Amino acid sequence: MADPPGCCHPCATCLLCLYSCQWITARKEKRKGLRTTKCDCSWFLFLFCVFFFTLVWLYFAIIILNDFHNFNEFIFKQRKLWLDWSLVLLIATAMLITYSAVLLVLAFCLQLCSQPLKLHWLHKTLLILTALVVAAAFTGLGIKWAEEWRSAHISLQATGPFLHIGIVGGMTFLALPLASFIYHTCNTGLKVFLLLVYCTVMIALYLAPLGFTSPCIMEENQLPAKPALVGHRGAPMLAPENTLMSLHKAVDCDVQVFETDVMVSADGVPFLMHDEELTRTTNVQAVFPERAALNSTAFNWTDLQRLDAGSWFLERRPFPTVQSLSAGDRYEVTRQRIPSLEQVLEAAKQTNISIMFDLRPENHSDYQSFVNATLEVILESGIPLQQVLWLPDGFREQVKQQAPGIQQVYGRKRLQNEKEPLLHVNLPYQDMSSEEIRQYRQDNISVNLYVVNKPWLFSVLWCSGVTSVTTNACQVLKEMKHPIWLLPSSTYLMIWIVVDCASFLAILWAFLLMK
Repeated sequence: MADPPGCCHPCATCLLCLYSCQWITARKEKRKGLRTTKCDCSWFLFLFCVFFFTLVWLYFAIIILNDFHNFNEFIFKQRKLWLDWSLVLLIATAMLITYSAVLLVLAFCLQLCSQPLKLHWLHKTLLILTALVVAAAFTGLGIKWAEEWRSAHISLQATGPFLHIGIVGGMTFLALPLASFIYHTCNTGLKVFLLLVYCTVMIALYLAPLGFTSPCIMEENQLPAKPALVGHRGAPMLAPENTLMSLHKAVDCDVQVFETDVMVSADGVPFLMHDEELTRTTNVQAVFPERAALNSTAFNWTDLQRLDAGSWFLERRPFPTVQSLSAGDRYEVTRQRIPSLEQVLEAAKQTNISIMFDLRPENHSDYQSFVNATLEVILESGIPLQQVLWLPDGFREQVKQQAPGIQQVYGRKRLQNEKEPLLHVNLPYQDMSSEEIRQYRQDNISVNLYVVNKPWLFSVLWCSGVTSVTTNACQVLKEMKHPIWLLPSSTYLMIWIVVDCASFLAILWAFLLMK
């Protein structure tokens, strides 16, 4: 079995040493009896599967970055430990994918150089561990964060055409080592099996675009208007969440609605706070260490005003954007206090921004008094009621009677026999398909989806025709003048045909070359 031209013995020897973890000379006379066995082929197949498995996890890891701030908050709530776990996820995933990719490239090079594939036991052990780690990651995702499976499905509407090109290209690249293996092996059954599997996969890939749909495959003149931006707790990447500074930063980002959360203090003052405890976004542990674990509603307004609601933002850096704040913004951050609803309504009235809020906690025994106190502040503020969007379901009918001008926003889809038609819905972006969004749009129902941070997701929802999106990254989405990509169906069809034809010709050339 002669080595292919251009495959020098020192290079082949180095490849063998890296793959087999032992010094094996590549010269034929010094490796008599050393050949690739069925067991070695099985390990190569396992290596390829682990690489593909890890590659799929890398894709998921990138997709779930849109929602990873929620995971960071969840971990803080459970462990009182703040860390940007997305960095841990990406670094660990990059290490796993790099390791399996290097081994796979070594195996391909060895095959092209007609060298045996003798994978060392250490590599075998590490590959098994890699597969177990990735399997555990997928299992944890399915148990604790199942909605991310729907996020991945939505992501295919944005990445489908590019994934198709990439996978077809990768499988086409495999043709060269596959042809080399087939022409150099004497096992006829194995040859037929590999050819059948490869041909089946390629045919499936060539026809895959027939089942692909994306709202961004449309003509330019069919593109809906850009969705309005709703600031999730303001502009939390630029200022501490649920503060007046965050509201003003949101206004600077052309946000039309300030989305927030309202609680009511022990002495009846509505104020802005998302968490049931004050530990994450204030210095309550330093000011009231013995009361830090109490519910936010257990504090009176005087005590709440003693708390610093900004410095945590600089200390924990919940988003990478904190590092780029100016000196003036950093000083402003340290001056933030918990704002009352009255203060926020006054600021909203002056800046002409609408306010949408939840009233927490919904299961509190005094929830009706919370509703009454909140309504009283709204009616006394003098803000135009159409600027107020009411999310809480509790005592909604009472709110409609006392303040009929307030816009009612529902956190559910419409029912079949709805007595009173819905005008505004507010849902997670995973809960509505592109078809449902289009139907709601046709029926003049305003659809707001949350939380949308990444441009790829914003692009898909823009093409679908969503009315608005709630976002942490208003400064990013503000700058988008167009979806990331938009293709007329005729152009997409042409790209599909060109890619498939080029792939087929490349595969044919590879088999003819190796023959």
